[in-house]
Amino acid sequence: METTAIQPFTIDIPQADLDDLRDRLARTRWPEEVSNVGWSRGVPLNYLKELAEHWRTDYDWRVYEARLNQYPQFITEIDGAHIYFLHVRSPEPDALPLILTHGWPGSVVEFLNVIGPLADPRAHGGDPADAFHLVIPSIPGYGFSGPTHDAGWTTDRVAQAWAVLMRRLGHERYGAQGGDWGAFVSPALGRADPEHVIGVHVNAATMGFIPFGPVADDQLASFTDAEKQRLERLNRFLTDGNAYFQVQATRPQTLAYGLTDSPVGQLAWIVEKFKEWTYPSENMPEQAIDRDLMLTDVMLYWLTKTAGSSAQTYYENMHASNWGQQLGTTPTGVAVFAEDVAIRRYAEQANNIVHWSEFDRGGHFAAMEAPDLLVGDIRQFYRSLRARK
Repeated sequence: METTAIQPFTIDIPQADLDDLRDRLARTRWPEEVSNVGWSRGVPLNYLKELAEHWRTDYDWRVYEARLNQYPQFITEIDGAHIYFLHVRSPEPDALPLILTHGWPGSVVEFLNVIGPLADPRAHGGDPADAFHLVIPSIPGYGFSGPTHDAGWTTDRVAQAWAVLMRRLGHERYGAQGGDWGAFVSPALGRADPEHVIGVHVNAATMGFIPFGPVADDQLASFTDAEKQRLERLNRFLTDGNAYFQVQATRPQTLAYGLTDSPVGQLAWIVEKFKEWTYPSENMPEQAIDRDLMLTDVMLYWLTKTAGSSAQTYYENMHASNWGQQLGTTPTGVAVFAEDVAIRRYAEQANNIVHWSEFDRGGHFAAMEAPDLLVGDIRQFYRSLRARK
């Protein structure tokens, strides 16, 4: 029988698991590679060898474990899944509750650099009227919310679980924010709980915010230069960048064996996306995101053995029958960063767009790459909604 209890949670990874990781990294069986092809065929051998050696010898998980543990963390059961989440209450009594949802290959680690400014703007040079009480859960199947064992965890089902979570926490009126899968979950939450969700803010938005299928010539002629660049970026992704998507959407279990058994395999699978989706994508990912923060994100997949269960999100959504959703009526704001592909005219076909921002830096992992821009945009979007009843 499911319990509604909310239990405190502290991360305490056994030392044996960390020792096992270092041992596996030391015994990696490396492949050969084609010479002088850079990143065009995947992660280069020399780059990954150096990063894996840094992971083995210099990276300190305990530093980031302590950083996560400085925030209140909890576990509760919803719809048969164990939901792990951070619940960071603002010191400002009138703060607005806000639920933040990560994507793939992200985790709650994505939000470490925005927690302080969002929850306590007064201490970070901001207006205390912009404060938020933060709820930051792991999607079922990811990190300490996984592995999951039952089928059917679409993003719509996640949104239903988030509505239960916010109600269980006593948040009657709240906002939702997310990127990647979070940009699926957050609009779905607005549709699932419209009486309580006052606004939805997204970044790294795709389905529901982009054209579905080819763009007609007459439409293309009316595109701005920025929209044409986003369409080109989207088409490039569809033709040369979505192999991972097809594997995870069709054979997630087969993929899980290699990624769960080999830390270097897990590292390569994720770091490729940090390279390709950060801004500018031509640079090394460490130029956009702190290397150890990136490794901490990888650690949450490795330590919890959730490579397979997180990949199931792709399978479930691609095999769902609810793609034709009704127009969302919840006020929605979109932050378009330099590597994003959202186009307003298509977003307006499925969402009630009331706020649209475009930035010339930052990429897919905006909370890690450009936390100042993301925080500022979230604050701006919710200012006009806070007073609404």
